[in-house]
Amino acid sequence: MSTKAETTELDQKAASTGSVQDIEVDRKALDASIAEFVDRNPEFYARTFQTIHDTTSGIPRVFNIAAALLGPLWAAARGVWGFFWGFLILEIIAWVQIGRGTWGELGASDLAQAERQTNRAEQFLEEARLVKEAGEDPTRFETLSNNLMRAAERSREAAEAAAADSFAILMVGLGLLVVLRIFQGVWSNVTYEKQYTKWRISPQSVSSGFQTQNIIFGVILVLVIMPLTVYRFTIDNVPDWLAVFPANPDHYGLTARWLEGAIDNAAKGGAGAFDSVVIAVRQILDTLSLALIGTPWPVVMAVICVFAWRAAGPRVAIFTASALAYIALLGYWEIAMETVSLVGAAVVLCVVFGIPLGIWFGKSQRAYKFAEPVLDLMQTLPAFVYLIPIIAFFGTGNPPGILATIIFGMPPVIRLTALGMRGVPESIKEAAVAFGASRSQLLKDVEIPLALPSIMTGVNQTILMCLSMVVIISLIGGGGLGKVILEALQFAAKGPGLLGGFAILFVAMVIDRIVQGAFRRADQK
Repeated sequence: MSTKAETTELDQKAASTGSVQDIEVDRKALDASIAEFVDRNPEFYARTFQTIHDTTSGIPRVFNIAAALLGPLWAAARGVWGFFWGFLILEIIAWVQIGRGTWGELGASDLAQAERQTNRAEQFLEEARLVKEAGEDPTRFETLSNNLMRAAERSREAAEAAAADSFAILMVGLGLLVVLRIFQGVWSNVTYEKQYTKWRISPQSVSSGFQTQNIIFGVILVLVIMPLTVYRFTIDNVPDWLAVFPANPDHYGLTARWLEGAIDNAAKGGAGAFDSVVIAVRQILDTLSLALIGTPWPVVMAVICVFAWRAAGPRVAIFTASALAYIALLGYWEIAMETVSLVGAAVVLCVVFGIPLGIWFGKSQRAYKFAEPVLDLMQTLPAFVYLIPIIAFFGTGNPPGILATIIFGMPPVIRLTALGMRGVPESIKEAAVAFGASRSQLLKDVEIPLALPSIMTGVNQTILMCLSMVVIISLIGGGGLGKVILEALQFAAKGPGLLGGFAILFVAMVIDRIVQGAFRRADQK
């Protein structure tokens, strides 16, 4: 028994010794990793990071003297740029207060105002003297002079009060600077440890070490940003070049005239092509208008309600009937159908061109990288800006409005179609190819069906974005419900504007509910 007990005790000691040795090995590997990351002063950061790791609650009891003394420059040297920018802005605020309290001309604007009021009061006194010499009553000028003198005295008192607050402002600035430096000393190590954690995951994408070029860049930024900002907010009479950008008005005029000439030349040179585009769009619009406006309204209403029932269910059909009744009873039927024609033509063109482009971009990463800036421009440029080249090239009316709507509404269907194509699993495509599917069969029977949810979401977003352009295209002569809203805005007609706005809302909701309902039913099947 004693022999067995001794053996067990020896095994426990060996296991304990082994675990301690493993911990020591892991600790040495961690210290070596930290030393590689920080480059300089590795012992300090190894102890600090260990303390941060061991702290489970509260603020870790660590302090970085270098960060407290150097402030944002420490962050620049270590490549912690978020820390650098945040505390640089906060320290600029503190230095502005210090500058205002030290050399700032507090009350200078009040003194200047007092001087102007005194000069004006003296002018009124002179006018009162002249009037009195002419034998007239000088009371009015004397009253004005006395009022201005009292106002000047109040301005001087305000200037004196502002100057008396200079010491308090100085102490507030110094206190804020000290607090910021202490906070940087406390929080810098925590931030740097988070950067070290990211560096261990992805060393290539995270800055590490003590880099001289970062120090130089940080010093340049501090010397450029901080003195100019403090000077701007502490001195009243700053130079014009610092307060206002020294722009040359001739540059604006020359650039504007050059752009106008270029657009006019392009419009004249491509008049035939632009007219052909307008004619093609008008044909699509006229076809839809004939179907929706030319057909008797009971037929159109019945077809829409039945389609809503079949596509999205009875609830959507009831809502559609109610919305159409609202539109018809208020006399908006024809212009609402014109709006649907405009949106329908724009959506048809967006889908016809957008889905093939999205499929191409989804299969070709190079093509998508080339097209992405164009799509960003189409989505971020304000919609009113589209109207300027549209008017120059295509004129005014409904077809140019549809073209402007296409520019605004096509990016969602392109992006989401490309996203759906890229989301098709490679394993499924490889299996289809292994079973002998051709490229066209792979696209038609595998990729497009699997990407269809994303494609339909893009179509829905395109429909809604085209509807949002209804009011804007009325600015260039477009018709429909947008014209009602524009007239209501011009004449400040609140009632007609709200009624027309609700009509646009119901049109948008009906289209959205039908499309979404049809997609849900198809997805369930």
